[in-house]
This record gives sequence, C-alpha cells and structure tokens, in this order.
Amino acid sequence: MNSVLTDASSMRVREQGHFNLEEDTGQTERSQWVLNSPTPPPLWKKLLTPLKDTKFFFSSKKKTCQGHAFSFLESLFPILVWFRNYKATKFKDDLLAGLTLASLSIPQSIGYANLARLDPQYGLYTSVVPPLIYALMGSSREIAIGPVAVVSLLLSSLVPKVVDPAGDPDAYRNTVFTVTLFAGIFQSAFGIFRLGFLVDFLSHAALVGFMAGAAIIIGLQQLKGLLGLSHFTTKTDAISVMESVYKSFHHQIKSGEKWYPLNFVIGSSFLIFLLTSRFIGRRNKKLFWLPAIAPLLSVVLSTLIVFLTKADKNGVNIVKHVKGGVNPISVHQLQLNGQHVGQTAKIGLISAVIALTEAIAVGRSFASIKGYHLDGNKEMLAMGCMNIAGSMTSCYVATGSFSRTAVNFSAGCQTAVSNIVMAITVLLCLELFTRLLYYTPMAILASIILSALPGLIDISEARYIWKVDKLDFLACIGAFFGVLFKSVEIGLLVAVAISFAKIIIQSIRPGVEVLGRIPRTEAFCDVIQYPMAISTPGILVIRISSGSLCFANANVVRERILKWVTDEGDDNKETAKGKVQAIILDMTNLMNVDTSGIIALEELHKRLISHGVQLAMVNPRWLVIHKLKLANFVDKMGNEWVFLTVAEAVDACLSTKFAEP
Repeated sequence: MNSVLTDASSMRVREQGHFNLEEDTGQTERSQWVLNSPTPPPLWKKLLTPLKDTKFFFSSKKKTCQGHAFSFLESLFPILVWFRNYKATKFKDDLLAGLTLASLSIPQSIGYANLARLDPQYGLYTSVVPPLIYALMGSSREIAIGPVAVVSLLLSSLVPKVVDPAGDPDAYRNTVFTVTLFAGIFQSAFGIFRLGFLVDFLSHAALVGFMAGAAIIIGLQQLKGLLGLSHFTTKTDAISVMESVYKSFHHQIKSGEKWYPLNFVIGSSFLIFLLTSRFIGRRNKKLFWLPAIAPLLSVVLSTLIVFLTKADKNGVNIVKHVKGGVNPISVHQLQLNGQHVGQTAKIGLISAVIALTEAIAVGRSFASIKGYHLDGNKEMLAMGCMNIAGSMTSCYVATGSFSRTAVNFSAGCQTAVSNIVMAITVLLCLELFTRLLYYTPMAILASIILSALPGLIDISEARYIWKVDKLDFLACIGAFFGVLFKSVEIGLLVAVAISFAKIIIQSIRPGVEVLGRIPRTEAFCDVIQYPMAISTPGILVIRISSGSLCFANANVVRERILKWVTDEGDDNKETAKGKVQAIILDMTNLMNVDTSGIIALEELHKRLISHGVQLAMVNPRWLVIHKLKLANFVDKMGNEWVFLTVAEAVDACLSTKFAEP
C-alpha cells in the first residue's frame, strides 16, 4: 500500500515538473516573439505610404491600362459612380432642394460679398462655378457650396492689410482672387498628400469659440448697414466697432449731417420677420421652406417698397448697380508677382484651413445622419479644385455653408445635383434679374446676414466642452476672446497655441501608473483606479501611459521611478510593504522612444542595478524593441528579462526569488 502511494506521489511530482517545464518553454518562446519582432519600415517608406494609399495615383496591379484610367476618373469624379443609378424620382427631390437652396443663396451671396468688401456680383459668381465643380468631384450628398460669413470676415480683415479696398478697389479684388488661388492650391495639396491632420490642429473646441467670436464681430459690422451709417471703422475687434458706431453718430450730430432712421426701420422690421420665420421653421419641420425663402422674399418686398416709395431719395442706402452676365475670366487678374505674394499666400493658407475645417465638419455631421462615410482627403481635393477654378472665374473662397446645407437637407436633397440646380438658378439670376436689385436696401442685406448668425453660436456645445474638458474649454474661450477683442489672426493663434500647450503638457507630464493584479483574473490595472487590485510584495509593476518616451518626458519618468525605489520623498504604498527588488515596466502603451528616452532607460537600469533591483520590460512595441536592440540596451539588460505579459514577468521574478517570501 505504501509503495502504491509513493509511486502516485512520484508520478504527480513528475507531472508537475513536466507542466512547469512546458510553462517555462512557452514563456521563453513568447519572449522570443517580442524580441524577434519584424523590422519596422524605413522612414522613407513611412513618408511615401500616405501618397501610395491615395487612390488618385495607385490602383490594383491586375487592371489593364484602360481599367487604371477609368479607376482614376472614378476616384477623381465620384459623380461617375453614383450617376449610373440616378433616377427621375431623385431628380425631382434634387430639383426642389436646388430651387429652395437658390432662394436662400442669392440674397446671402450678395450680403457676404458686401461683408468681404467686394461688389455684389462676386458673391453670386461664387455661387455658380464652385458648386458645379464640387458636384463633379465632391463626395457629400448634402453639403451646399458657396460664400460663407466666416471666410468673408477673414478676407475683409486680412486682405486690407495688404491692399486698401477704398484706395484701390481693383487691386483689392485681384488680391482676393489670388488668395482664393492659393487657398485652392493648399487644399488640393492637403488632399493629394493626405495632410488632413494639419486641419485638425484647429480643434473642435477652438472652432466652437472661433465661430462664436466671428459671429459677434460679423453682427457688429452689420450695424453700418442696419443703421445707415456713413463713417465706419475698417477694424474688426468689438471695441473698435462700438467706438466707431458712437463716433459716427456723434460726428453726424455735431456736423449737422442728417441721420435717416428709415434704414433702421426697414432693416429691423425684416430682421424680425426673418428670425420669426426661422423660429417657425424649427418648431414645425414641415415648414422648412419658410426660413429658406424668407431672405429672397425680404429682398423682393424691401426692393419693391423702396422703388415705389422713392425711399432712396429720403436717405435709404441701396445696392445700386449689380453687374450681370456669366462669370468673367479672371486669370489675367491674378497677382503672382510682386512684394505681396508671400502675404497673399499666408492669407490663402489661413483661409484654406478655416474653409476646410468648416466644410468637413458640416459634411461629416450630415453624412453621419444619412449613414455613409465621407472621405476627408477627397473632400479636400474637391474643395481645392473648385477654389482654383473659382479664382480664374471671378470667385472668392467658397466652402460648405452650415445654414444652407441644413436647408438643402431639410428640402430632401438626394445627391449633389441640388448644387447644380442652385448654380444654374443663380446663373439665370445673373443673366436676367440683376437690374431688379438696383433698389435693394443695404439694410436688408445686413438683416439677412444677422439672421444667419445665431447658427454660428453654439452655447450648449460650449457648456458641454466645459463639463467634459476644462483645457479644451480654455482653447474655446481663448479663440472666442481673441477674435472678439483683438483680431481673427490673434484668435486663431491663441486657439492653436493653447491646443499645442495642452499636447506639450501631456507629453512633459506623462502618466506613470503602479499596477496590481485584479482578483481572480490575470489583468494588471492601475491601483488608484482599481483599489481592489493586489500588489505583489517586493515587485513594482509600472505602466508608462504615454505614446512616446522622448526628450520632453524621459527624465521625469526616470526620476519618478527612482524615487519609488529609493523611497525618497514619496509616500507610495508599494515601498511601505518592503524593499523593492524588481521593477517591471509595462510598455504596451509606448509607441516610440528617441535617443533621450534610451539614455534615460540606460541610466535607470544602472541605478537600479546599483540598488540591487532587477529591471524587466513587458510587451515593447516593434519600433521600441527595434531601437532598444540597435542601442544594445536589450543585451545589457538581458534577453531573459523581456516578456510578453505582465503576469509572466511577475511569475519570472517570483521564481527567481527576487521578491520576499
């Protein structure tokens, strides 16, 4: 009987030993997986990969030359894909949406041209050529293309620093066309080389603040037309505008120049009508057409009132001559030589980023409602090509308008054909009806712009940003006050600077977390977030929660780990349980390491060895392990101290008796 028990015991011991041997073999094999990761692609390949992924230049090798050409055309002109299945029922919806869109676009385009300090016809020109080009090349079905308030404000605040619109209006107009050309070139380059991340530097929070500040500035500038003032500032900050309003009134009273309140009566009356129709349209979705046709109806009625009552003889400011006809060619007007080319290119870059940010935000929001994907790079190329074409056909910078896109969506548009219908309608207006706009009061244009501004101020979104992320709200409020009290450029600069500062702060102060094992699992998590996590005595498991260990944060990480080990000035609970004999670095979140980071790891390893503490690494990513092997750091530390999982690293430390029993 005893011999049987002895045999059974010896069998269990052999099985246990065999099991441990298999575990050790498996652990060694998994460590080799980490150490023998594939070599990362070289830098030149990383730089060329975005271009290679662009379908405009590369397609399947199995296709013939004709197939390559057709694929290229389909990628460049998405209309070739969806127009195959285009039906008459869709055209009916697009026709109605396009006509509704044109009724809103015509008066808004005239108003935005006035905001950009251009003649009215240039706003109408911008609602013809760019929408046609976008319909051929764009991938959004709902977005409405044309001039917008924010870009118009941007041009009116930046271009006068290069050319005075009052002193030389022709040179000012030509500079605006050149800015549009540069904006189109930059937008096309962003799309071709997949540089859309540059647009993302203007974060969502910064855009919310920028739009709100710009809306208030635009509204204040409309006081000139609404009040019928003759003297007004060219500056865009709120204080200068309010001072200008006061001085203008004071000048007219002091000089005996009569002020005509009829401008204010007409403007405020139709502003109330426009806001009321907007409110009714929002409350009753079936009446979506009311706020869409209200601006055109206001223009018709106010023009008729001024014409019949001869109100222009009584001080009402009117538009007067609006040049009709098809867009004239403006290639010869582009200013590509001279001392101002650099400044013009800079304004073009700023305009390109702002226009793209607004258009892609609008396009993606409505694409998500319809449940389809919007290709950002194709959108950038389409926007760029339409602005390049626009600069050669007397247009200024065009982009997607949120208010007109909302009307287009509500009107039931199915495809980009609604943009084509709108463009043709505006073209007919240019050919046939521009003479009828002679008596249109300037106050009504101010009212139309003012009625569109509430959509740019999103208070609920600002509250949400404050609730979720205080640093994001700082960027939002910085952009808002920068635009409001200084200038458009300062507002943008403040927003981008705060966003960069946020990134730098997060890089300089990375998260260094102590991990513990969650009971009844193999998972190791932050002991602060999960108080039930169990720490192993003598072993300190640390996770570096940063995408990169670099010159900005390497020393901070090293010193913090050394403080935990030496127990100097730190109240970490791990060191209170006993002397730390092993440090396990979980590098799962670490995507990259530079030479400063490697030097910091080498110094950390030397200091730990001098204190009798072993260093182990867990799951370094392939770029990290590749660099550490090139620097011979893995050889110095020992291949046996590189593991795939934290659990394996802890078990290895325990089995070698580093930890206290």
